[in-house]
Amino acid sequence: MGSLVIVIIIALVIGFLSAFIGSLVGLGGGIVLVPSLLFLSEHVPALDWATPQTIVGISLVTMVFTGLSSSIAYMRLKRVDIRMGILFLIGSIPGSIVGSWLNTKFDVSNFSLYFGLLMIVIFLFMLIDRDKLASKRKPKVTKRTRTFEVDGETYQYNVPVIPALILAVLVGMLSGLFGIGGGTISVPAMILLFGIPVQVAIGTSMFTILFISIVSSTTHIVLGNIEWAYVAFFVIGSYLGGTVGAKVSTLFKGKTLEWFLRIVILLAAVRLMIDGLS
Repeated sequence: MGSLVIVIIIALVIGFLSAFIGSLVGLGGGIVLVPSLLFLSEHVPALDWATPQTIVGISLVTMVFTGLSSSIAYMRLKRVDIRMGILFLIGSIPGSIVGSWLNTKFDVSNFSLYFGLLMIVIFLFMLIDRDKLASKRKPKVTKRTRTFEVDGETYQYNVPVIPALILAVLVGMLSGLFGIGGGTISVPAMILLFGIPVQVAIGTSMFTILFISIVSSTTHIVLGNIEWAYVAFFVIGSYLGGTVGAKVSTLFKGKTLEWFLRIVILLAAVRLMIDGLS
């Protein structure tokens, strides 16, 4: 009974924090949930059931509800480019199925190393001054130019179909493979490659994460990677965290939080690589 209480508390807290942070900066939450559970599974006896595959499965199921709560909130704020989101889904959904299948091919000992290396790449992505680069882009106005109004400011940007589809396939594969939702790559890429404003990139990312997570989690369910006895508590925490995170995002740009997240990502990456090499 005591072990169950510990698991419930951990699930609620991790679910809330991962969804809150993920929704606030468009990361989906898996970047917090997966390394946290990987670490705790080695030090908390009550989590001895957790394997890399079950952790990724739980992450993807909870991200369905993170994406749902965040998408509803961001759509009410008119910060979701639905056309861009649908284009991303066309490429990312098949990519997520392939990624989920590849996840089953990893050895437990190697998984931490691979995930740590991925987090280093994500850390480097997050060092880019996305606001500054986005503000300097002046798109060539065509029939396909998107016009978006956010907080009283009008933005214009272009989204080439082929590059967007290639990026979407990559994002989908990363989602299914590592259970991170893909926003860690798609948000900076939307801004750097297409000049999409930060607010719209985050909202659109959460919209696509919702549907990518549905497909990826379904694949993991079929593969038997879901611990149903515990997943509901992660879901409750993540739904609340996603809703709160989207609302808090309107209060500030999240620069302080992004720097905090960068440091956490770097420390977690180093720890995971050390574990993977030991």
